[in-house]
Amino acid sequence: MTIDRRTFLAGLATASVAGALPFRAFAEGTAGAPGIVGERKMKIALVRYLSTGDFFQFYLAGVTRQAEALGFDLHVLDSRQDAALQAEMLQQAMNLGVDGIILQHGLTETLKEPAAQAVADGFKVVAFDVNCENEAIPQIEQNDRELARLALEQAIADNGESFTAGYVYVPGIAPLDRRDETWQAFKKKYPGIKEAAHWGTMNNPIANSVADQTAAVLRANPDITVIFAPYDEFAKGAKTAVDEAGLNEKIKIYSADISTPDISAMVEDKSAWAASAATSSAVVGEVCVRTLALQLAGVDTGKQVVVPPTLITQKMLLEKGIKNMDDLAAKLPQFSKADVSMASWIPEPKR
Repeated sequence: MTIDRRTFLAGLATASVAGALPFRAFAEGTAGAPGIVGERKMKIALVRYLSTGDFFQFYLAGVTRQAEALGFDLHVLDSRQDAALQAEMLQQAMNLGVDGIILQHGLTETLKEPAAQAVADGFKVVAFDVNCENEAIPQIEQNDRELARLALEQAIADNGESFTAGYVYVPGIAPLDRRDETWQAFKKKYPGIKEAAHWGTMNNPIANSVADQTAAVLRANPDITVIFAPYDEFAKGAKTAVDEAGLNEKIKIYSADISTPDISAMVEDKSAWAASAATSSAVVGEVCVRTLALQLAGVDTGKQVVVPPTLITQKMLLEKGIKNMDDLAAKLPQFSKADVSMASWIPEPKR
C-alpha cells in the first residue's frame, strides 16, 4: 500500500496526540452539565493551521488543560501552515467520530466547504481566528481591532501624530486582516502618518524571514522611525533587523501578542520594542474549549465570542519588574483570566 505525504502527516498528527491526555476508563460525562455533555465523555478535535511560536504553544496548553478539566478526550491535528492539509485534517477529525471540532486559524477558501459539511453532518464546530462564513460556527477572537487600536494609540502617545512608519502585514489571515482595518483607519485619522513600506511573510521560521525582509526595507527607507508589526513573530524579526542595523534608539516597534521571550526582548537595555497589546493565548485556548463545550451542551453562545486584550508597555514591564509570563499573570490579573463562555458546570482548569 502506498501512503502519500498528506496521509502520513495526518496519521502522524493523530498518533502523536491521541495520548496527549491520559486515557480515562470511565465513560460518564461532565458533572452537572446539560444534554449529552453530562451523559457521556466528549471527544473533541483541535485542527490547527498555525503552530510556530510561543503564542501557539501557550494556546495549545490552554486548550489541553481546559479539556482535561472537563474530562474531554482531545485529539490535536496540526497542518503546519498547509491549508489543503488542514482541510483534509478537518475531514479526518470527522472520521474519528469526534463530537466537536475547534478550528484554529486557517484560510477561509480552504475551510469554508469542509466546515459547512461538518455542520451539516451534525458536528459542533467553533473557529478561532478564521472566518468560515457560516452562521452556525461561533467566531472566537481576541478582539483584534482593539489589539491594534491599543498598540497604535501607544505609538501616537510616544511619537506624536506625524511619523514615518513601516508596516509588517500578510493578507488573508483573519486576525491580521482585522488588525489591518484598524491600521488603515488610523492612517486616515492621522494623515501625518506616512507608510513608507509594508512587507511580511509567513514562511518558517517567520521571525528570521521577517528579519531578512526588514533589513532590506530599512536600508531602502532610512527615514522610518516607527514599525507596526501586529504579530509578535513579526516584531521579533523586525527587532532583530533594527538591532543589527544599530537603529534601536531611533526606531520604536509596536506589536500584538506576548510571550516570555517577547518580554525579555522588550526589557532589554534600549530595546526598540516599545509596546504590545495582547491577550493570554492560553486563556484564549481555554475559551475555545469552553465555547465548544457550551455548544455541545445545547447552549447558544452567540455568533461572536471576544476575549478582551491588555496593553503591555516596556515602561510597565520595567516598573513592575515583570520578566516572564508568570510575573505578567501575577502582576496583571486581568491578563490571566477571561470571564468568557463560563457556566457553573464548567470547572476551572489547573493553571
